[in-house]
Amino acid sequence: MDLTEPKNCTCFNLRRAARAVTQLYDEALKPTGLRATQMPILAMLDAIGSVPMTQLANALGMDRTTLTRNLRPLLAQKLVATTEGADKRQRRVEITAQGRRRLTDAEPHWRAVQTRLAESFGIPEWQNLMGGLDNLVAEIHD
Repeated sequence: MDLTEPKNCTCFNLRRAARAVTQLYDEALKPTGLRATQMPILAMLDAIGSVPMTQLANALGMDRTTLTRNLRPLLAQKLVATTEGADKRQRRVEITAQGRRRLTDAEPHWRAVQTRLAESFGIPEWQNLMGGLDNLVAEIHD
C-alpha cells in the first residue's frame, strides 16, 4: 500500500467514515429529536454534572466554538442550561430534567445502532477499532 496515494489519506477516510456513521445515528435518533452530535453532550453532562464549558469541550475532544454551536439547539429545547461560574467570565453547563428524559428516550435508539455497528463489523474488530482510535487521539495530543 502506497501511503502517499491520495486515496489512502487518513483524514479523508476518517471523515468519510464519520459522515456515514453520523448519518446512521442521526436517522436512528430522529424520533427523539436529537442529533448524533448532541447525544454525547447530554450523556457526558449526565455523567459528570455541572461543568465549565471549557472542561466539557475538552472532555468531548472538541474546541469551545464547536461546543457552543452544538449547545445552541439543546439550550433552545431546554435540554441543558448554563449558569455563571465562580468567575463571571466562566459559563457552566448542566443537563436539565427534561434533558435527562430525552437522553433516556434516545438511549434505546442509540444502543440499537451501536449494537448493529459492533456486530456487523465483528466484536473483536470493533474493539480493536475503538482502541486504535483512542490510541490515535492520544498520540496526536501528546
